Amino acid sequence: MDAVPEKKKEEQVEKSQYIVIQLGSEQYGIDVRYVDNIVRMQKITRVPKMPKYLVGIINLRGEVLPVMSLRLKMGLERDVYEKKTRIIVLKTQSEGNLGVIVDEVKEVVTLESKQVDKVDDLKLEGKTYVSGVGKRENGDIISLLDLSVITLEENA
Repeated sequence: MDAVPEKKKEEQVEKSQYIVIQLGSEQYGIDVRYVDNIVRMQKITRVPKMPKYLVGIINLRGEVLPVMSLRLKMGLERDVYEKKTRIIVLKTQSEGNLGVIVDEVKEVVTLESKQVDKVDDLKLEGKTYVSGVGKRENGDIISLLDLSVITLEENA
């Protein structure tokens, strides 16, 4: 009889899925709830007088989408487009869809709440694009991106 209540406790563990991306040598996680699509790199049309991190627009099946360089937004070196480079189309609450360029899409992982340390717990100061850190069973650490901060427009 004790086995049934134990099983119910396990089922109530909060889990979230993240798409693991590569930027340089670091791994980041994007909550799958915000991902609309993942597409191969394609021609980006530049738009004058945009912030440096907004590299232009693409036409994705008839929808014109702004495209952001996640590297430039986060203060990293410029993107180098390779075979593994992808554009992840994000669903944003206020701005509609937005494409972000990533070096590579690695995999989808499921993390339990006990595997995630929130930013508040990490005592990071200043603006951070990370909402928390996921710890995988193999010892890898995945910085979980805070899309509400990343997708905010600001002067770059």
